[in-house]
Amino acid sequence: MRTAILFVVLLMLPLIARTDELPELGDVSRTTITLQQERQLGESIMRQIRSSPQYLDDPEVTDFVSTLGYRLVANAPNVEQQFEFFVIQDSTVNAFALPGAFIGVHTGLITTAQSESELAAVLAHEVGHVTQRHIARLFTQQKQAGIASMAALALAILAARSSPDLAQAAVAGAQYAMFQTALNFTRDNEREADRVGVQILEKSGYDPHAMPAFLERLQRSYRLYETNAPSYARSHPLTYERIADVQNRVQEIPYRQVPDSLQFQLVRARLHARDLRPRDAVAYFEDLLTEKKAVTDVPARYGLVMSLLRANDTRRATDEMRALLAAAPDSPMVAALNGRTKSAAGDIRGALDFYAGAMKRFPRNRALIYDYARLLIDTKRGADALRLTTAALGNVHSDPRLYTLQAEAYGATGQRLQQHRAQAEAYALSGSLPAAIEQLQIGLRAGDGDFYQLSSAEARLKELRAQDADQRKEQHR
Repeated sequence: MRTAILFVVLLMLPLIARTDELPELGDVSRTTITLQQERQLGESIMRQIRSSPQYLDDPEVTDFVSTLGYRLVANAPNVEQQFEFFVIQDSTVNAFALPGAFIGVHTGLITTAQSESELAAVLAHEVGHVTQRHIARLFTQQKQAGIASMAALALAILAARSSPDLAQAAVAGAQYAMFQTALNFTRDNEREADRVGVQILEKSGYDPHAMPAFLERLQRSYRLYETNAPSYARSHPLTYERIADVQNRVQEIPYRQVPDSLQFQLVRARLHARDLRPRDAVAYFEDLLTEKKAVTDVPARYGLVMSLLRANDTRRATDEMRALLAAAPDSPMVAALNGRTKSAAGDIRGALDFYAGAMKRFPRNRALIYDYARLLIDTKRGADALRLTTAALGNVHSDPRLYTLQAEAYGATGQRLQQHRAQAEAYALSGSLPAAIEQLQIGLRAGDGDFYQLSSAEARLKELRAQDADQRKEQHR
């Protein structure tokens, strides 16, 4: 698969006006799209992205990227929106910002970055695009484009990321030409996002020198395949001038070595284990452990245990897990893997006891919550699962998997209206409003639920029907 080197891709740019109509950089007073409109557009796009096969529903990878991203946002200027970070299963090196402060990261970027600071540099650049409202200003130039058409274009490009032919088919004709023109017009925005990104990196405790180092390596790779790249990749403004500008910005900043976090190393091992066939992954991590080239064996052993479980070698996975726990007893990712290992080995009592203790140490870790809830439901402990998922949803309101687990827990306790209500929320967050509406209709016919629950479900049904009607109107514009 050809690696598309796109440092930042503004996916939804179907129509852009002439450059002399763009507002001055940093001047948001001339933008007419409001923060609320931006968020609405972003939510609409995200509903479709979440239903895409390329959307990576892996809590450990997503939580790592989100934690890194929020650390950067905490040190960013002009933050006016709630950021949300998500991951796309794609081997290409890419990250992108959507309207409404949604930032997507390709798995290929995580595995290609040679340090956590390099990954942080890319995300800081994307945060800079959002806080400087570059996307809002670009969208302001095209007031006629509907949400549905922009969301469809975003998904077409996303799905065609690795195929030039599919990419051109997805954004054929005028839309494709205008999209390419839009990228040509973002050089000043790129420089400003770089400038803001360097400031964010330094304030966040990462190495700002990682940004020009990463850009230089991308440019070297870019030259190897440029003639075969899709047009929107060839027009992307990764230039010598841009790299030189970033180098000038960081040369006065003292260099300091910033060690990678254990979570960064474990996430990379996790992605490698996912990408390879189980037996190939086992051999890969065995070689890493034998060569002993890394400072610590923990990431390679984590990947080995995960690969052994995928290969159904639970006995050896249990043995390797003991060594992993001894080396990294305080890692929530290692803890979650230990729980899965116990469950896979048939030690259900041991797994239940383990999860109960682990939840006290890591009460908001989504991987542990998912796995513990699943085990509780499977062992006929629906009431316990319901308490766990309901408490978790009190902290996280936009998690389709949590709602699905809660729906199963409600079903296990015989609460049919609430079961279908929770499943409706899962479908709504995943972008399937008709399915969500159907679930609420089924729940209201279930014949249970108190007055408050019935009233709440009816009000929610009305909201979802209105949203569905609005989407249908957009699709026919």
